[in-house]
Amino acid sequence: MQTNQEEYEMRSTVLKSLFLIVVFLSPLFNLAFADELDDFIAAQMQQRQIPGLQLAVVQHNKIIRTGSYGLANIEDSVAVDNNTVFSINSMTKAFAGVAIMQLVEQGKLDLSAPIGSYLPELPKAWQQLNTKQIMGHTSGLPAILANDFGKLIVEDDPQASWEKVQTLPMAFDTGSNFKYNQTNYIIVGKLIEKLTGQPFAEVITNQQLKQVGMPRTVEAGFDNLNNVVSHSAKRYTTYYTGELTNIRSEIFSNMLYPAAGMSSTATELANWVIALQTNELLKQQGSLATLWTPARLDNGHPKGFNRLLSGYALGWPIVARNEHPAAAPVGGNRSGLFVYPEDDLAIVVLTNLMGGSPDRFIDDIAGFYVEDMQKQNGFGLPQNIKTFYLVLEKQGYNKASEIAKTLNNQFAESDINNFGYWLVNQNKLQQALAVFELNTQLYPNSANTYDSVAETQWRLGHIQIAIAGYQKVLELQPDNRNAKKQLAKLKQIQSDNI
Repeated sequence: MQTNQEEYEMRSTVLKSLFLIVVFLSPLFNLAFADELDDFIAAQMQQRQIPGLQLAVVQHNKIIRTGSYGLANIEDSVAVDNNTVFSINSMTKAFAGVAIMQLVEQGKLDLSAPIGSYLPELPKAWQQLNTKQIMGHTSGLPAILANDFGKLIVEDDPQASWEKVQTLPMAFDTGSNFKYNQTNYIIVGKLIEKLTGQPFAEVITNQQLKQVGMPRTVEAGFDNLNNVVSHSAKRYTTYYTGELTNIRSEIFSNMLYPAAGMSSTATELANWVIALQTNELLKQQGSLATLWTPARLDNGHPKGFNRLLSGYALGWPIVARNEHPAAAPVGGNRSGLFVYPEDDLAIVVLTNLMGGSPDRFIDDIAGFYVEDMQKQNGFGLPQNIKTFYLVLEKQGYNKASEIAKTLNNQFAESDINNFGYWLVNQNKLQQALAVFELNTQLYPNSANTYDSVAETQWRLGHIQIAIAGYQKVLELQPDNRNAKKQLAKLKQIQSDNI
């Protein structure tokens, strides 16, 4: 009899083999990586261990490209096709946002009015919140989930969880911070149901999905996280072990439908975007601008998940930047939709891997259609770093220190560090190393600059140099946990190689 470890190792080997088959023997599954974009997607799938992926590109309100890649189900070698349904998780919130704006257009809702004027049954401490604060996650409401995987604060009991969360104190002062929190969207769902007199799922289905013509999305419904959906992609993750495993799902309550739960195809989502931008779903001038205007904190600035998704509007994360801004709903760290209003472009990428993170490479796909967005032109870098990058590309990274002095810029430590990782993400490790080493010269007392150098030396296979780098980090910051952890790993590798 096999041990559990043997079974796990055998399963991991099978999963890896099937993944390599789908990427490199693509004709077997009708995957002809015929051009540069297909090659790019294949590389991303291999690098990120994404089993299956769907793509749709919208330009000038027309679908100009679709693609299906890889496996919807690894265990049974089922290929992705254009009708395969993928879980879109929190992208559901974007549909809730459209439903809210439809209510605004109907004169039934004032986004700035106290939520208590619509839902007087809510706790007194919540009554003065408005819809913008709730939908932008700046409300400060307590969390109804105990983890990021759908576990409620009262396990397997939605009603008890809803009753309990209403007794908890506010997490922070409203408007002082951004905290992604599903309690907000439970309230959004209750608001939609109160003002329409219909269940949330029916409102979305009747007012958006059927209106646009999204039969696979309608068929999949809102309960895919609990039930089997035909012709759908199985969900995988690499979070638990670093290897591909099946998702461990929590019981998903219909109370959470406005926060997640939908499934769709890339093509149907593309058609939804077209309908949204051609006044089929929202009729009034200015409605889209309102939908995509991020909430602002008391300090006047938007805030979101990270440097890229730097704002959050009415169910839509926002890429708030001067060049090529985007409205960008994402879901489950596996699916994403970027709408670039100024470029008349939209990209939909759906995957079946939690951790596939398509938001990290959708901008790169956009670069195939908008030249200015190509990384070779420095897109995504602050202007002073972009100038620095373009000179480095011409004159050589070995001259980084000399060039930096010539440009006479006061480079921020964080900007140089982010530039280095921008290069790392393109697998330009030697160039990144030169940039990180420059940062140690500019900021010799910063432990983080040496940490980045050590990490890159490790990536390059220079174990002894990486060890010395992490030791330097500990000289500057003796309590640095990451450096201690990495040193232990490196010394074990060194010991194993002796």
